[in-house]
Amino acid sequence: MADRDGGYIIAEQLRERGVEYLFTLCGGHISPILVGSKNLGIDVVDVRDEASAVFAADAVARMTGNVGVAAVTAGPGVTNTVTAVKNAQMAQSPVLVLGGATATILRGRGSLQDIDQMSLMKPIVKWCTRVTTVKALGPTIKKALDVATSGVPGPVFVEVPIDLLYPEEIVRGWYLEEAGLDDPKTLLAKGAQLGMKAYLARQFHQPHISVDLSPPSVDLPFGKSLDAKLDKAADALARAEKPVLVVGNQTLVNMNQRQAREVAEAIEMLGIPVWLGGMARGLLGRDSDIQFFHKRTASLKKCDYAIVAGFPFDFRLGYGRKISSKATLVSANLSEEDLTKNRKPDIPLQMHPGEFLIRLAERMGGGKRSWDLWFGEIREREEKRNADIDARATEGEELVHPIYFFKRLEELMGDNAVIAVDGGDFVATGAYVLRPRQPLNWLDPGVFGTLGVGGGFALGGALCRPDSEIWLIWGDGSSAYSLAEFDTYIRHGLAPIAVVGTDASWAQIARDQTVILEDDVGTCLRHTEYHKVAEGYGGKGILVTDEAEVDDAIKEAQKLASEGVPVLINLHLAPSDFRKGSISV
Repeated sequence: MADRDGGYIIAEQLRERGVEYLFTLCGGHISPILVGSKNLGIDVVDVRDEASAVFAADAVARMTGNVGVAAVTAGPGVTNTVTAVKNAQMAQSPVLVLGGATATILRGRGSLQDIDQMSLMKPIVKWCTRVTTVKALGPTIKKALDVATSGVPGPVFVEVPIDLLYPEEIVRGWYLEEAGLDDPKTLLAKGAQLGMKAYLARQFHQPHISVDLSPPSVDLPFGKSLDAKLDKAADALARAEKPVLVVGNQTLVNMNQRQAREVAEAIEMLGIPVWLGGMARGLLGRDSDIQFFHKRTASLKKCDYAIVAGFPFDFRLGYGRKISSKATLVSANLSEEDLTKNRKPDIPLQMHPGEFLIRLAERMGGGKRSWDLWFGEIREREEKRNADIDARATEGEELVHPIYFFKRLEELMGDNAVIAVDGGDFVATGAYVLRPRQPLNWLDPGVFGTLGVGGGFALGGALCRPDSEIWLIWGDGSSAYSLAEFDTYIRHGLAPIAVVGTDASWAQIARDQTVILEDDVGTCLRHTEYHKVAEGYGGKGILVTDEAEVDDAIKEAQKLASEGVPVLINLHLAPSDFRKGSISV
């Protein structure tokens, strides 16, 4: 190992920040970062696609409250991350992407994999910067980690040229050989060699001048102004007859499980009917008396007081129109833009939504108001919808109805289960039935609706929760994006359980396309033997074609996973119109 080369300097900053995992797909441009990280005790986890590296880093960020980190090589290594980085941006996940790059002296001259990475990444990250001297590496990485978690969290990109990472003597040899100056015979060549040495001296030894290049910070309105708004929100809640609470992803950003449980306690103290979305699913466990899963819109239209915590007024809330215009609307969000986009709340609070709920509960004094009639109305709608879902499970005459499978999985999965979801129709059906058991144990793409998150999400989940069952729910379409990560699970001793809902179709699209346009072009798949693909990578495959086989398949998968074997259940699905008309565009 070279003593404190550029890769080691970067690894030092990661270790100091408590980073435990570095996700990567190797490349010569970034090798010193991988070696330096390994030597400092950071677990280097190499995947089969750069997108999976970023998705795994995203999962770690969501589940731990710390920054997730990925390192990818130059050119196609960076471009392969674009969708995953954009997904992290829209999910507001603090992720650091380290991108390799050509040598500083060769940039723009046609070297291997040299492209304008900065222009590509700048629109999809909070901060995008390039390091040009070795002395700037440490301060830049430190700054990047700060930016990722400050204000509205999000991804950052740091471009690190190859000649800043390797030891100075090696880089000097490269430079002189590349320029044909390793054996100078003329006065001109000797002069060029001296110029090259001067360039190297600046690059490796020029002191770093601290310049704050991060985005301008936003001063959140703490103090008397915020206290007055909190008092106003508490007073309005005390008078409410039909309150509701909607909790989204941002309520838990930068939080670990202990902190998430403090938010959960505050919500229980408030005692308001609550709907949890995205990463907030599981916050109240499986069986909270105040938690509801269905008919959110019906309650929002009838409420007289609504709190929207960490949830923008986007299409999921009808751009704000699904909430009664007569209700007192309270919204807490770190983003000034999201706080008022599409609808202006009566009481806007630009602050961490989790902290808002804790402080609101303190003001309410822990004494729950009785909203029995309102709860009864909501519970009646909930029970009716549950009965409808139960009835749908008997529609299929052959193969396995998706609702039947999810009802059995809901009963049999472990109390510590982590659920990562990646797909359309099959996954969305599961969301109606599955009940996450713990805070920060549900992983979905978020508002970007990205397919392909599954392999990386399950990888991050398995590392963060080594004692938990890891369930990866795939549609047969989405599975192909990251099924190769079964190889990663085998190599790193991880054992998630994947379920592929196989209906030989991009069903969420096909269902409406064939009705509206009377053509299924582009939506047809095959009953591919996905279980055998998993076995080819070293895992175990289980084929299920009958409902009578479901319980045994789930139990066998759990047993194999507990023994360290990753499993894929290939579940052949019966036709279902449960989600007819549900396409989102």
